[in-house]
Amino acid sequence: MMIEFIADIVCPWCYVGHRRVRRAIAERPGLDVNFIWRMFQLNPEMPAEGVTRNLYLAAKFGTGAPSLRIMHYVAQAGALEGINFRFDLISRMPNSLDAHRLILFAQRTGQQDALIDGLFAGFFERGLDIGRRSVLLDLAVEAGLDRSDAAAFLTSHSGIETVLAQDRTARRLGITGIPCTIIDGSYALAGAQESEFFLPLFDLAAQEQRSSVTLSVG
Repeated sequence: MMIEFIADIVCPWCYVGHRRVRRAIAERPGLDVNFIWRMFQLNPEMPAEGVTRNLYLAAKFGTGAPSLRIMHYVAQAGALEGINFRFDLISRMPNSLDAHRLILFAQRTGQQDALIDGLFAGFFERGLDIGRRSVLLDLAVEAGLDRSDAAAFLTSHSGIETVLAQDRTARRLGITGIPCTIIDGSYALAGAQESEFFLPLFDLAAQEQRSSVTLSVG
């Protein structure tokens, strides 16, 4: 079963949603799941060097109470998933292109899950600037990747067009909000849904796979 998770590493709801969908997968241990991270840039016009987080929040949500209420709500949802959001530690909103590229690099060796977890935690729980390549390389090493190989990949132009192409594809499909989870190319769940909402769709997709096999054999 293919599960495509369309997300951005700088999106807090994507962190929550990632935890929830992985928990749902764990609740169906009999499924043969191919979990694929699909790239989406929450802020495609973000400067390469990023911007200060206060400036970003003011432009997106306004100053004062509105942004504080949103962060409080996200933090509450995260706490239920074992996430300790530390928005107070985040000083810059980064451009996420290189973070996505690094995930592509990690997919080559099957270490993408550890890297994705590390990127999310690094940004949202440790306040690291994941727009900086030195920070990304530190997180790559923590995820078990070779630093020099990862550095060579980021220094090149590898993966840039893939990230941009995946972002364009998602938008052509009408996806404007993330996360979005697509199950076997047939069912989609938008937003950071609770894990129990995934289970009937997993079961339905698995049933359809079995029916297809039966028809083929018949």
